[in-house]
Amino acid sequence: MTRVKAEQLAAARGCVLGLMLGDAIGATGGNVPARGTLRATSAGQLACFTLEGLIRADVRGAHRGIGHAPGVVWRSYHRWATIQGISDVKPLPDEKSPSGWLSRVPALGERRGSAPATVAALQRQRMGTISNPAGASTGAHALTRTLPVGLYPSCNPAEVAALTHTGDALGAAWLGATVVRLLAAGTNLHDAMESARLHAADWYQAAERSLAPALTAARSRPRTLHELTRLAPDATAVSALAGGAYAAASFPSRDTVREALLFAASAGDGGHAVRVTGALLGTVHGPDALPVDWVSRLELAWTADTLARDLMTQVQDNPSGGEYVEATDPNWWNR
Repeated sequence: MTRVKAEQLAAARGCVLGLMLGDAIGATGGNVPARGTLRATSAGQLACFTLEGLIRADVRGAHRGIGHAPGVVWRSYHRWATIQGISDVKPLPDEKSPSGWLSRVPALGERRGSAPATVAALQRQRMGTISNPAGASTGAHALTRTLPVGLYPSCNPAEVAALTHTGDALGAAWLGATVVRLLAAGTNLHDAMESARLHAADWYQAAERSLAPALTAARSRPRTLHELTRLAPDATAVSALAGGAYAAASFPSRDTVREALLFAASAGDGGHAVRVTGALLGTVHGPDALPVDWVSRLELAWTADTLARDLMTQVQDNPSGGEYVEATDPNWWNR
């Protein structure tokens, strides 16, 4: 049996916890209260269900030989909408009630802001594809909820983004998740962003509007609020990637993660850039570099950490076995 390497686990946990911490800090606008729970938004909730979909897809592939990850993630988004009680989203025909432990996490069933493009696609009951995306939105949720796909390289991040979004949002999602994948493999932050930019053939415009200017600004004018607001002026996916990458590259060391998050949260783009910053720096430095006083108050800390661990365990060890492989954990399939 294989075992998850410590470096792999640290990168995955750091990515997911950093993303969720960025989500909560973004919700405060950078004015983090001294006490109390740091709550998730719909962006963080959807990222959790993306991870659930990836895990389920891998389990399905091991047992049935088919596990189209974007399609399984689409079903996870259905579960999110169902437990939230969102109107006009019909339950899945083969699921009388939402299954899996994630559907029983109270904070995931609470409405925490809107996700209009995702909700609209679910209400239309049409799963978008790269060649035929759903809707017309290029919003940041396509990127932020897709960043963890970088931890699961067998899935194309753009396909997950295309479920509900279109245009440059697909490119931004591919770029962001590709940077996460490279970071998790041990590439340093600057080289990971540069490599993703250089290899973004299908997403050249998104790369030149996000990673290219972010890298240039981080080299010549780091830690400058004017540059941050210029790079991240709105709530689009390209804007979030540019601002988040710039903040991470401006504060790349493990002892400046707090400053990086507060800086990114000041972008004024609705908290999207700081989610990217948290995911990138968390992947680079691991969970131990995240501010303990914040993570200890993070509402979905246990949920996020469990999902990160479960994904790595499933990919490396496949505890539920398969058609010709005995299960090492008889409860994994039901989980």
